[in-house]
Amino acid sequence: MEKRIYPQAIESIATPEPYGRRTFDDAGKAVAALQELYSRNTGFLRDSFARLAASGDSSQRYRAFYPEVGLTTTSFTSVDSRQAYGHMPTPGHFTTTITRPDLFQRYLTEQLQLIMRNHGVPVTVSESETPIPLHFAFLEGTYVDAAAAERIKRPIRDLFDVPDLDGTDDHIANGTLELGLGDPRPLAVFTAQRIDYSLHRLTHYTATSPEHFQNFVLFTNYQFYIDEFCAQAREKMANGGDGYAEFVEPGNMVTRAGETQPGEGAAPLRLPQMPAYHLKKADHGGITMVNIGVGPSNAKTITDHIAVLRPHAWVMLGHCAGLRNTQALGDYVLAHAYVREDHVLDDDLPVWVPIPPLAEIQVALQEAVAEALREIPRSKPFESLDELSRLDLPVLVVASHDEADPGHPYEVAVKWAETIPGADLVSEEPGESPLAWQGGRLSREITSFFDRHGVG
Repeated sequence: MEKRIYPQAIESIATPEPYGRRTFDDAGKAVAALQELYSRNTGFLRDSFARLAASGDSSQRYRAFYPEVGLTTTSFTSVDSRQAYGHMPTPGHFTTTITRPDLFQRYLTEQLQLIMRNHGVPVTVSESETPIPLHFAFLEGTYVDAAAAERIKRPIRDLFDVPDLDGTDDHIANGTLELGLGDPRPLAVFTAQRIDYSLHRLTHYTATSPEHFQNFVLFTNYQFYIDEFCAQAREKMANGGDGYAEFVEPGNMVTRAGETQPGEGAAPLRLPQMPAYHLKKADHGGITMVNIGVGPSNAKTITDHIAVLRPHAWVMLGHCAGLRNTQALGDYVLAHAYVREDHVLDDDLPVWVPIPPLAEIQVALQEAVAEALREIPRSKPFESLDELSRLDLPVLVVASHDEADPGHPYEVAVKWAETIPGADLVSEEPGESPLAWQGGRLSREITSFFDRHGVG
């Protein structure tokens, strides 16, 4: 019988020097530390692979970890913020792994500044427990050399961490993440490995670098929209840019403001699956347009990947998106029902969620409006203030000094409180955020009102 020789287990793991946890109260310095740590650890993996490929010595395993940023909040105090980000909803310890801090520098700095300002806490930078896959450690345009890999006596997976699709999911973004006892809460909707995976796929699908994508994205499946976009972009570049700095086409072909031809890059031999075109402004304030081709599977794929770049907005521009002459901006337009036979959205929009056809929605709206007109014959809650004087129950009037909300002037609230017998009037101090926006404080005012009047 043939004698088989099995590789011995690798007990030695080489890693960079341990990186001590560091605390920052300056967002810029924290992001700089993330960049330093990320560069060091990815460089370690690239250098280790190069030495291994040259020597063929496969007696050691190599590992480096993603950077991690975290913070801890200890109070339920309501945050004075009208934004949906930059603050924690509850006390706890929050962390996230970080990749490509060079690409996300402005985004990370803004987010950390808001968190520090809103909660008055520092952030910590450390190494996470998530290994960086070797393939994601290589810089854009470089790759794991297959010829070099052939000189290594053991499988690459024995020597380096590789991408793990089992951990590359959207549980955080979808709200389906189940935390264990004592686990930190997620500080971001995408993990570092999930972002790395999408950044690599964007290059593959669009033939442009992720760094060229802008914060405003147009999707289309009609080439004539792409042709028109490109024609206008080239015209702007030829005439000095008109506020735009560059126009980037597949193959990372870059035409700069004041030029008529690309000054760098090379056209691909054939267009990719979903070519992208970028009319760039400073701070990613320009427009990206992607031809998604045909089918909702393409649309879901490209939006899943572009989402990790945190664009401000995206719009699908289809042939039916053109307005008739009878339509104006602000008109309510209903789309036809989605055909679900391809099952593409079943995981995100289960089949038991009804998507009625257009006719049913129109009828439902018509009936709802008719019922509202019957039930609410007038829009005013009362004809005159005299009606308020006849109220015989505890009343709390919440006022606001907010000049940005002229529809609810402070003087009206004062008049109501004076007219309603025994009414209590509460408001923030002039210059403060409106009381209605301060959920915790408003709740305390309501509770105090109930206690004073024996309600509840």
